[in-house]
Amino acid sequence: MNYRTLGKTSFKISEISLGTWQLGGKWGTEFDHDLAQETLDKAISNGVNFIDTADVYKGTESEVAVGKALKKTDKRVYVATKCGRQINPHTNENYTADKLRGYVEDSLKRMDVETIDLIQLHCPPTDTYYRPEIFGEFEKLKEEGKILNLGVSVEKVEEGLKALEYDNVTSIQVIYNMFRQRPHELLFPKAKKNNVGIIVRVPLASGLLTGKFTKDATFAEGDHRNFNRDGDAFDVGETFSGIPFEAGVEAVKKLKDQLPENTDLVHLALRWILMRNEVSCVIPGASKVEHVKSNLQAAEKGEVSDDIMQAIDEVYESDIKQLVHQRW
Repeated sequence: MNYRTLGKTSFKISEISLGTWQLGGKWGTEFDHDLAQETLDKAISNGVNFIDTADVYKGTESEVAVGKALKKTDKRVYVATKCGRQINPHTNENYTADKLRGYVEDSLKRMDVETIDLIQLHCPPTDTYYRPEIFGEFEKLKEEGKILNLGVSVEKVEEGLKALEYDNVTSIQVIYNMFRQRPHELLFPKAKKNNVGIIVRVPLASGLLTGKFTKDATFAEGDHRNFNRDGDAFDVGETFSGIPFEAGVEAVKKLKDQLPENTDLVHLALRWILMRNEVSCVIPGASKVEHVKSNLQAAEKGEVSDDIMQAIDEVYESDIKQLVHQRW
């Protein structure tokens, strides 16, 4: 495993880490604590030392599982969680310092820790980024020893750029993959200049970039790839990176036709992201232990060749860019 510095935090974290949105079972399934522990244990024992969770994943069960895993290891494992998405309706007006403080304290209890390594605002409305008092509350929490660092999880590049104006923001979590390339144009260089870490989520575009789907693929009722294709529940960019499913499947097929035979698309997708030195880590999810093993194998791969990089860019320019580039 290779390790990179997470911006101002100075944490040395595994470049391939673990996201826990679908921990303990696939999206839309019941939470399996035994499976969650097996998955977390597999990751930690193989060098993963950064775990990303949130207080709304699996109805808070993800945080509970992460807390249990921490108790079982003597390794230093950094945990990032998120707060704010419990606010309902999820509007800027409903964001208050008191609510966010309460969410942080609840996460501390669920994970049974004294301090949270990194707390992230969880994709707040754009207007919230223009409220210094919200960001200032986390300075108070830091002084009280309840958190070590503040980060933001953003939907849009513009939100990340605004977050960079706050000195206490140490990391930005953003969707970035072969089919969502805009962040590296402006956000990444500015984040690096400000010594702010980049955490990449949705690296496989909700599984689209595994290359395993056909146009007639179906998903469970509770799976966001079923109910959020049009953004009915939350930002549509979180599902298949905002790409219409059928168009995405066709673009993946076109890309595979230009790649060397037997190319592992998952490994390529992760390595493509890690070609950017501004990226601190990528956090692919895992609904079973085998996914962890496959994801970690990407750390052993070499750099992506110029020919393959060009092929990826050509498919993006011809099939994907007009669908997503200016939206996020």
